[in-house]
Amino acid sequence: MPILLGFLILGGLTVVQSAIVSRMPMLQGTADLVLLAIAAWALHSRVTTHWHWAVIGGLAMAIPSGVPFGVFPAAYLLMVLLAHLLRQRVWRAPILAMFVVVFAGTMVSHGLTLLTLWFVGMPRPLFDSLNLITLPSLLLNILLAVPMYVLIGDLAKWLYPEEMEV
Repeated sequence: MPILLGFLILGGLTVVQSAIVSRMPMLQGTADLVLLAIAAWALHSRVTTHWHWAVIGGLAMAIPSGVPFGVFPAAYLLMVLLAHLLRQRVWRAPILAMFVVVFAGTMVSHGLTLLTLWFVGMPRPLFDSLNLITLPSLLLNILLAVPMYVLIGDLAKWLYPEEMEV
């Protein structure tokens, strides 16, 4: 059931991101709702399908984006790996871990995108990309991190209820 909901939620977030959020940029950067949902999902301790969500979200974002196909799956898988490591070590501060994962995920996603565009022959100026796209996107992602963590946390508690001791 969590994997099926992953298809529905991440597919819906991809549509909302492509149709609405991308039309409201700050400078030229936009929030990445799929990245935020995957990061929040991966940081909840009872969740066991975080790797599945990373692949689903990466493939969902690869379809409408103009970047080569493997960039988003690779970026989201690296972000989930970081979230998994932080969840094992910094388990007492999940909001702090969310900020770290969102920061790293945004930087990896944009870095891989720029690197891939450079390899395929469409280089972008590094400092302009950083100032006009990456930093505004990072700010928007950080601002939306806590609300997404709360929403996805409620979903995780619903799908993975705590076992009652008798």
